[in-house]
Amino acid sequence: MDVAIPNITFDEEDSQIEVSGHSLRNDPGPYDPSVLYEQDEHISSAVWEGLERGALRCHEHTSKLEEWKLTGKQLELVEKAGFKYFRKIEAFSLDNQLISALVERWRKETNTFHLPGGEMTITLDEVALNLGLAIDGEPVVAVELEDSSAIPVCEKLLGKKPTSNDRRGGFLKLSWLKDSFSHCPDIAPLEQVEQCTRAYLLYLVGSTIFSTTSGNTVPVIFLPLFEDFEKAGKYAWGAAALAFLYRALGNATSKSQSTISGCLTLLQCWSYWHLNIGRPKLNQGQALDAFPLALRWKQKLSGLRSKCDVVQYRKALDSLQPCDVEWLPYHDMDEIVPEDIKDTLILGRSRTTLICLDKAEKHLPDRCLRQFGFNQPIPQEVPQWKGTDGEADQSKSIASSCEDWSKHRDQIVEGEDRVDDSEYLLWYSNITRKFVGRHTSLESMFRQTVAGMTKMLELAKTLSREDMFPVNQKAVENIKNILNESLKNPFSNSKDRRYTKFLTMRIARLVIHLAYLRDTSPSDKFSFRSFTFFIIDGSILLFYIVPVDCDSLLLEMVD
Repeated sequence: MDVAIPNITFDEEDSQIEVSGHSLRNDPGPYDPSVLYEQDEHISSAVWEGLERGALRCHEHTSKLEEWKLTGKQLELVEKAGFKYFRKIEAFSLDNQLISALVERWRKETNTFHLPGGEMTITLDEVALNLGLAIDGEPVVAVELEDSSAIPVCEKLLGKKPTSNDRRGGFLKLSWLKDSFSHCPDIAPLEQVEQCTRAYLLYLVGSTIFSTTSGNTVPVIFLPLFEDFEKAGKYAWGAAALAFLYRALGNATSKSQSTISGCLTLLQCWSYWHLNIGRPKLNQGQALDAFPLALRWKQKLSGLRSKCDVVQYRKALDSLQPCDVEWLPYHDMDEIVPEDIKDTLILGRSRTTLICLDKAEKHLPDRCLRQFGFNQPIPQEVPQWKGTDGEADQSKSIASSCEDWSKHRDQIVEGEDRVDDSEYLLWYSNITRKFVGRHTSLESMFRQTVAGMTKMLELAKTLSREDMFPVNQKAVENIKNILNESLKNPFSNSKDRRYTKFLTMRIARLVIHLAYLRDTSPSDKFSFRSFTFFIIDGSILLFYIVPVDCDSLLLEMVD
């Protein structure tokens, strides 16, 4: 007898079954790994396997900023240093759950969020608009210190030595800065005013744009940048803040990471402007002409929105469509943007290298042209570069990155209105991670699979084999053995990867025997009607047992 058994293959390493070339795995991508080449290390891979890490701990330390009392002379120095607008934001409530869900969509290979409808990112112009920081100017690079410890530079620029309890190596405790310098007398001499102002600026950047995961500390290496206030005002602080945030986002995508730092106020405001997910109402207490724009969202988390968890936000992002995105949220705000900021907004379209001390990160607006009102073509390839703390920054040096930054005004990306997005979307569907979470949890799939196998075993036991061919009797016996073996396995839950792999291998064997039985059984041997199903890594296998001529056991795949 010729038996038409489907071509069934099983990849033991990936625990994936293919029947006649069709994968039973509901693969979220990427199908083409040339762009997202670090997928295996990305948090989205862990989430897909059912390994939830929960909400990230968000390290911004803005709650004490309002305790700093600045004199008029200090405010003049703060403005001269480039923080005139930024200092107004102060404390900002963070939605850790939303931030954690956004991190799952961030890709450090492209420095963009990979959303269902295409890539998006935080661009330089959005830093200027939301934070009021300069995005044009000199790169923020480290000043070489004769002594890398905190004591000499603090004594020189702050007039005080931190004790061993006030510092951790090259880091100063924010609490020491606040306790020692937050109240400068009105009649203080100029030297003391400058010292207290440097301490404030170091505290400001250390608790916001350059916050670290080390806790409530700030690297002392930033302090020399405020030695000369006028020179400090020439730095592109906004570009450095974005480089720092890009790096922090990239680090936070690692499976093992549980914290995130950088300017999370900027990240959250960006999400509020563009995505109607977890978005509160605009702060009615702020005037419509309030600047910087982050002030519009400055309020306490309250109501149902603060009760959303990472999974809920993840589902909302997974179902996001291009029509749900506000691509041009700032289009009617020209009148409230200060002229010194407005003149630099074109740099949002600069394809350049952002620098913060020893960190260099690519700014790639050509991948997100819809944020500038253009259609999106397929972007050019991004060269691979190192983007994780502790590793070398790119193959080129920071000096070379500074040279690239010096050309940022000459590297403005131009868009084309006539570009057809469909070609881009087809390309994007192959290179992206389509979704992060499963429609059904692995735990639920596991329970359904075990219940389905139990039901199938009950059906197999009631099956009469008297008139079957010997080969079919053997197939039924094999099916019963496989089911018994699967259900008696000591690994008892879906989070145990050993059991998941074990179960998938048994189902692969089960499919083969069922397919054989389907094609070899006489038509009059099955008189019952029922069905059960298995779910394998996101795909459903439905086994229909129906009294149909010559197809007594029908195997159908449903994605």
